[in-house]
Amino acid sequence: MRSHFIRNSRAVKACAITGATAMLSSFCSAQLAYDSATDPTYSGGWSSGQNGGSGFGAWNFNGTDPTPAGTYQGMSSSSSLGTAWTLLNQSSGSGLANAGRSINGGLQAGQMFQTIIQNPVNNAGTYTYRGFDILFTSGPTNNAGGDNTAALRLSVFDYFNPSMNWHINDTGSHGTSLSAITTGASGMIVDLTLFSPTAYTLTLAPESSPNNPYLTYSGTLAEAIDYVDFRDYNTASSGLTDTADNLSISSMEGVSVPEPSTLALAGLGAVGLMCGRRSKK
Repeated sequence: MRSHFIRNSRAVKACAITGATAMLSSFCSAQLAYDSATDPTYSGGWSSGQNGGSGFGAWNFNGTDPTPAGTYQGMSSSSSLGTAWTLLNQSSGSGLANAGRSINGGLQAGQMFQTIIQNPVNNAGTYTYRGFDILFTSGPTNNAGGDNTAALRLSVFDYFNPSMNWHINDTGSHGTSLSAITTGASGMIVDLTLFSPTAYTLTLAPESSPNNPYLTYSGTLAEAIDYVDFRDYNTASSGLTDTADNLSISSMEGVSVPEPSTLALAGLGAVGLMCGRRSKK
């Protein structure tokens, strides 16, 4: 099993960057869960029931179209993410690739769930019921309760949305001007931070520039979150190397995050220490 302390954790890196001194790092994010497509568990492929890393349940492919069987999920290194869990739709008229897993203990106030993805950039066609999404639900299985009854749904749905803009559903429906063509150009970081049982902030940012987000949105959840489900039912794929039509996921993690007031106090303390040291020179 992978250790809690992952050297390449982006949440930990981001926290370290924001700290003015080593003192700040003690207030930074603590990792609670992590899994990566590079984990040895997936060296022979990706299948339902596998569970690498720690802090998450086993992968579940329920809801995936049964034919052609075993062809909607796989491992690929073709996208900009490198090795990634990959969802690919195999049908031109319908088709659904589905992969979900539990978040052990559920996402609690003061915690953040993060995943890094590369989304499809091809449009299935105007006025077709096709797209791709990430569902955050209370489980216990994939797509529980229906699309828009999830606690939070982050989606690109082509019907009446030819521009392929991202959409957010929580206790209401919220359109954005952020195009999936923009976010799919390379890797994207998805951060979901819970500040209370219902108050959250969602941030979408380029992997290459996490401190310059495409989108930051704060909203209210209708229910608790202890499950995440990735789905691709967009344009039919030509195979695992078809990055324009596939949905790739390289990693996911859960971290605890300090309250804003704690970070502010830590920052003031660090500044005070720095000023004190300078005055003694």
